[in-house]
Parts: sequence; C-alpha cells; structure tokens
Amino acid sequence: MNASPQTENQRKNQTESQTEPQTGISIQPLTTLEQFERCVVLQLEVWGYSDGDVVPRRVFVVAQRIGGQVIGAFDGNTLIGFAMSLPGYRDGKPYLHSHMLAVQAQYRNAGIGRRLKLAQRDDAIARGFNLMEWTFDPLEIRNAHLNIARLGVIVRRYQPDFYGPSSSPLQGGLPTDRLYAEWWLRSGRVEGILRGEAQPSEVLERVTVPHAIYQWKQDVQQRSLARAVQSGNREAFESAFRRGLAVIGYERDAEGNGSFLLGRSKETSEK
Repeated sequence: MNASPQTENQRKNQTESQTEPQTGISIQPLTTLEQFERCVVLQLEVWGYSDGDVVPRRVFVVAQRIGGQVIGAFDGNTLIGFAMSLPGYRDGKPYLHSHMLAVQAQYRNAGIGRRLKLAQRDDAIARGFNLMEWTFDPLEIRNAHLNIARLGVIVRRYQPDFYGPSSSPLQGGLPTDRLYAEWWLRSGRVEGILRGEAQPSEVLERVTVPHAIYQWKQDVQQRSLARAVQSGNREAFESAFRRGLAVIGYERDAEGNGSFLLGRSKETSEK
C-alpha cells in the first residue's frame, strides 16, 4: 500500500500540494482504541476497500506498542488523517516501514500528508533510526511527486503485483505494482530538499506517466491503455535498476504528466 501501503501509499498521498498547510490542524501520536478504530474507518473512506483488505484495529495497537508509529492529524478533536509504520530489520540494520498514510478527501491538497511524513521523520530520528521505507504506486503522479521531489526519497527497487489483487476502485483492476521508497532521514540530499534547495544531479533516463492514466484506470474501455503504460514502465524501471540507476528526481509538466528522473545516487549514506 504505501503507501504505502506508504500502503505507502495510492491517492492517499496525493495530499502534497503547492498550497500552504491548513491552519488549525494538529499532528500528534495516536494511543487509544477509539483513535485506532477511526483509522479503520478512514481506510474505507479513502480507498473504498472491502473487509479483506482493511488493516484492523488490533494491527494499529500492535504497531504502537512494538516500536512502530501511529501518528494522526486532527481538526479540533476530529481525526482526519493518519500515518502508520512498523519496525523492520534487513541487512543487519533496523528501519521503519511506513505502511499506510491516509487523509480525508476534503482535507487533501493542503500539505497534511507531508506534515505527517515529517512527524514520522522527527520521531524516527529521535529514536535513532536512519532509514524509513515504504512502497507506492508508480502510476500515482501526485504521490510520486510528494515522495521524491518534496521529501527526497530515492528508489532502487520495483516489485510487480506487490499485494496481489486489490479491492480498491482506485487501483482500477491493475496489478498492484509498487516502487520502494528509501528515505535516508539524515542524508544531505533529504535535508537539502526539505529546506527547499535544488539538488544537482545528472539525469540519464526518464520514465513518464501520462496524466490520462487516472481516466484510463477507471474506464473499462480504456483500461488496456493504463495496463500498457504499467507494463512498459515496469520493464524500464527493472532494466534501469539492474544497471545500477536510481530514481533521484521527479518532474511534472504543464499538462500534469509525471516523469521519474533516473541517474546515479551520490549520497554515501544511502548505500
């Protein structure tokens, strides 16, 4: 999912925006059963999942109690978004896997998703983590822009059909292909991007997603077009990653098309 799913993450993470964050929205840890139950309801509102795909309340309880994160966004006393991560361990090192981020529809495009991610980062750094990861749908343009251009993740791995069939109508019946976001929390690249500084890089290849992909996924008559883009881009990513390239940038043009920028990752802390 992040996506998730950082289910890290389909249109849930489309919360990134050029607009200013909404005032009156507070970000704070979630600790009660009632708050976790609200997270379950938000999943249904955001993704339209069937019961089989919904993460139940007890998983949020476990995440909060075993060293993960469950962080919420509140409008007054109303929970309108959340981010949930679980602790992971690979190659002899601990990290946090951000599994889900959701924001209620009427609160999107106001920077709340980014604020939730930054709250995750602050907490992770305070606890000694250097890395957070999540997965995200490479066909979701706004989500990719948030992750790469505004948070500073790099990408070096691709997983076809990560979750298997999804009941979310947002998936449009396509395989749940996912990219792995690597967020090296203390790297110079991430710190520079969070300060709004342009990052010099040599772009060697591009992988483009047309803005029309959203319409194609939802139209049964045009879904084959979306599937063709997904298949072609899958091959391009897998080829690039085998040759040692990484996603190091992201651009959107005036028509809303998105392009992943691939090159060599220069941050030694990202190795």
